[in-house]
Amino acid sequence: MNGKTNLPLNDQPTGGGAAQIVCEEVSKQFEHSRRPAVDRISLTVDAGSVVVLLGPSGCGKTTLLKMVNRLYEPTGGKIRIGGIEVHNLPATELRRRIGYQIQQVGLFPHMNIAMNISVVPRLLGWDKQKIAQRSEFLLDMVGLPRDYLPRYPRQLSGGEQQRVGLARALAADPSILLMDEPFAAIDAINRACLQDELNAIHRKVKKTILFVTHDVEEAFRLADKIAIMKEGRLVQYGTPLEIVTRPHDPFVEELVGTQNMLRRLSLLNVQAVMNARHGRNASGYPDGVHVLPPGGAHVPPGGAHVHPEDDLRSALSLLLDSGTEAIPVTDYQERQIDQLSFADLKAALAAQSAAASEAA
Repeated sequence: MNGKTNLPLNDQPTGGGAAQIVCEEVSKQFEHSRRPAVDRISLTVDAGSVVVLLGPSGCGKTTLLKMVNRLYEPTGGKIRIGGIEVHNLPATELRRRIGYQIQQVGLFPHMNIAMNISVVPRLLGWDKQKIAQRSEFLLDMVGLPRDYLPRYPRQLSGGEQQRVGLARALAADPSILLMDEPFAAIDAINRACLQDELNAIHRKVKKTILFVTHDVEEAFRLADKIAIMKEGRLVQYGTPLEIVTRPHDPFVEELVGTQNMLRRLSLLNVQAVMNARHGRNASGYPDGVHVLPPGGAHVPPGGAHVHPEDDLRSALSLLLDSGTEAIPVTDYQERQIDQLSFADLKAALAAQSAAASEAA
């Protein structure tokens, strides 16, 4: 048995659900290299979250990703998935339980789309009917017509091939999805569409996603948390807004363009967020939000709140000072008509990035 076990990982890694990833002092030293490619990194990726590894070329982000599914073996530290150390499973079995998508797509050119998607389910011994149903379901999910199943990769565009690659990575319903710069070679408009598609898919299936990119805008559009790396080390780990508003050092500040993002927030007001989130009703207030009679929904004197005309940079400052996840939006009689959250600010930045990509 060589100390291995065929017991399933926790959190249903072979059939739905999501698994936590924990790295404990993980290192990788390649032979003849001057410094470790990954140097004692510790971080936790919560089950069902999207964590982006961000940093310049050669910082170790792809090396760290590949150690999760043991394409590279760590030279130090431990990696746990759903509470189980990855070396307690044979490498091939582990990899079949983790979805993996790369920049070059990696579709087999001699196989049609149906065969490409079903590679892992066939290895796992699924019956033909279950495989066919899963393949059709996944094509629907990634926004491709089912009549693509008999086609071959060469008959698809680059963006369509990446969608098939994502379908294949999800084929066996893994609890973890590893993505190594999957959209880097796609043009700006299709890249934005694929990012939106990934966000939509994640809302539906809630897999744990570890995503590598060097594109700051992509990181901010996708991530629940961002791990910024430099020369093999973890420099900062936090939410996108934490990193923008509280960069750890000048390297982080320059990498993510902190000042630029704050300027972008200053160009948008709270009203724009409300318009994007709600339809408008005849009274001018968001649909489904009703101003209560005086005394019923007034914000207490001195309580943090914003008006629709306030810019989002000012709103961010108030949110940070309040220590809460959301603050009220009020009219000028200080009656609450809505609320503004950190998630709203992140969505506003993402929408700006999408608009810029389409304009390009």
